[in-house]
Formats: sequence, C-alpha cells, structure tokens
Amino acid sequence: MPELPEVEITRRGIAPHLEGQRVREVVVRQPHLRWPVPARLRSELPGQHIVAVRRRGKYLLLETEVGSAILHLGMSGSLHVVAAGTPPGKHDHVDIVFANGRSLRLRDPRRFGAVLWTTRPASSHKLLRALGPEPLSDAFDADYLFAASRGRRVSVKALIMDSKVVVGVGNIYASESLFLAGIRPQTPAGRIARRRYQRLVAAVRQVLAAAIEQGGTTLRDFTDSEGRPGYFQQRLQVYGRGGEPCPLCGGRIRSLQLGQRNTFYCPRCQH
Repeated sequence: MPELPEVEITRRGIAPHLEGQRVREVVVRQPHLRWPVPARLRSELPGQHIVAVRRRGKYLLLETEVGSAILHLGMSGSLHVVAAGTPPGKHDHVDIVFANGRSLRLRDPRRFGAVLWTTRPASSHKLLRALGPEPLSDAFDADYLFAASRGRRVSVKALIMDSKVVVGVGNIYASESLFLAGIRPQTPAGRIARRRYQRLVAAVRQVLAAAIEQGGTTLRDFTDSEGRPGYFQQRLQVYGRGGEPCPLCGGRIRSLQLGQRNTFYCPRCQH
C-alpha cells in the first residue's frame, strides 16, 4: 500500500500539472471503488480550477473554490498525468480531464482506492476529521507523543501506526523508525519514557524524510506519477530482513507478527 512518502511524492509529481488548470470533464469508467464514486463529482467538478493539490495523511486533496476532490490510492492505486484521449487500460477507472488537453488518471487494479467529493471544508470530512497530526509538522513532538502514550497498553509500534495518533507511519516506516530509535516494537507504549519518545520522534522524521528524498519504497508495484520506482528499499535496515545480520551489531534480525503485521527488529540494538 502506498504510504505517506509515496503519497507525498505523487502529490509533488502531479501538482505542477494540475494547479491553476480548469477541469473540463470527469470520466468514470468504474464507479465501484472502495466507496462509490459520487455522481456529484461528475456534475460539480467540471468548470472549476484546481487551486491547490494538498496531502492529508494518505489522502490527496484537489482543492477548488467550491469543493475538494478527495483521492486515496488504496492498496495498488497510482495517479498519472496523460494526454487526454489516451486509450485507457483495463484498470484505468477515473480520468479528470483538463481544458489544456491533459488528464489525471487513476489506475487501481484492486479497486481499494477512492475518488470522493465534498463541498464542505475537507478537514471536516468523516475520513479526515479524526486524523492525528502530520509526522513532519511541529504538532508532532515528544511531548505530544508521550502524552498520547500514557495509560496505553498497546505496543509502541501500534501506537505510531494509529492514524488518530499520528498519520502516515505505515508498517515499513514504523519498523525502520523503531530500529533507528533503539526501541523494541512490542514494548507497551505506556512504559516508554519521554526521553525515548524524543528519539522516536526524531527517528520517524528522519526515516520519512529520507524515504521522500529517495522516491518512496518499491516493494511491490509503487511508481511515482511519471512511472519511476522508489529506491528507499535499498536503505531498509530491518524491514523484510528477518534472519539476516543487523547492519549495526551483526546479530540476527528477528521477525514476529504484531497486530497482524510482519515486524522486524534487532534484539541487541533495540531494548
């Protein structure tokens, strides 16, 4: 599933092609995605100019003066800017066609993505209003995360993967951040001291920033809006490396199931 770095990379790729452009029409070939594509999108978005392309967590927002299209890439979705009239492939479900002869095309083989529409502030939409702070924002700091952890028995990995606590820290980046911070993923969140949360916040920021810089992580089929793969997988230190030597101490990296997710850590470097 595309995580925060991949969604941010997609946003940066499509924004220069969309911002300031007028929507001519919306073509929906398959309305049955994770949620049905609303009919209002096809009637209300055409004629509007895209004021900004923003990201909130793993959601992309195409903002206009009258409303916002809310896009989610699901498990296998991707967005590409193509020439209007380019023949669609089997899994090309939605085109937002612009007056300049270009189209934003959603390709989604598994159909777990979404294209929605709201005329209210996007922040009040039911999918967005309960989201926690952005991990690269000033609102996400050690004091906040320490306070959010008090009294929590869930693992620290589950805590930082909870989108109501902080958005966009998916499975890969949670494992890598906890390794960098020296914290075992299964440690109960409420037992971790504030100073250790300082290291974890710094690690989350460092890992996500590096992933964005490297173009994301291509473990299955992620490519950016221009079809280029991400290269952060070449810098993964523990994720997917169960049984291999730790890059720091040489000990064996362990794997376990934690919250139905594959989790990787070094028992020597993480306490």
